[in-house]
Amino acid sequence: MSRTLMSLVALLVAVYLALCAALFVFQRSLIYFPQPNALTSPDSRMTLSMPDAKVSVLIRAHNGPRALLYFGGNAEDVSGNLPEFAEAFPDYALYLLNYRGFGDSDGSPSEAAIAKDALVLFDQVYASHPQIAVVGRSLGSGVAVRLASQRPVQQLILVTPYNSLEEIAVRQYPWVPVKWLLKDRFESGKYAAHLRVPTLLLAASDDEVIPRASTQRLLDNFPAGVAVLRVVPESGHNSISAREEYLQWMGDVLNR
Repeated sequence: MSRTLMSLVALLVAVYLALCAALFVFQRSLIYFPQPNALTSPDSRMTLSMPDAKVSVLIRAHNGPRALLYFGGNAEDVSGNLPEFAEAFPDYALYLLNYRGFGDSDGSPSEAAIAKDALVLFDQVYASHPQIAVVGRSLGSGVAVRLASQRPVQQLILVTPYNSLEEIAVRQYPWVPVKWLLKDRFESGKYAAHLRVPTLLLAASDDEVIPRASTQRLLDNFPAGVAVLRVVPESGHNSISAREEYLQWMGDVLNR
């Protein structure tokens, strides 16, 4: 091999390693896209005082045993759900978590931090609402599944869910050794295998982000008879909530 060719190969390897290193360092900026809250008021917020951050939760207070915890997508302003959820699920107190860095929450988001915040939120809500339903959308479906494997959740609804974030990352970055670089894996299928919570999976008919195969693998990881998959027609990853079936099918589960 000529010296010129060897130098070219060395340069290409160096560039590749530099790109991998950059992805490793900055990967969370490619996963989480913090959004401010457009719809907030002082009486619709509570704060989780964590040791390392103050985490904001949007709420609709309601007396009674039922509560709904919502975990949104990686670029979602969860406040937009509050009016529709309040109307669609009138018997529920509502708690919508702002991930760290989102809305009025301090800190930076990570899988471990979000999982910890979700557990604390559940425990606080459970003290006054013993019947808790959990809804997770997109990235938040991974948060919801993990929480349901650790706490006595009554119902679980997963919107545009995936089997693992690693699968999605491999699809988007096939040239990167994702298995060795990814910090936040959101391994939903691993947690689903241990669940006995009645679960509804809502998939978009034309989801351009989450392949149907990934959602199907997640469904297959649930024990037999625990989970049901329904496909919202004429919908995409971000437009699924605009379809009539979205709140209607969620209500079929939550308003029984």
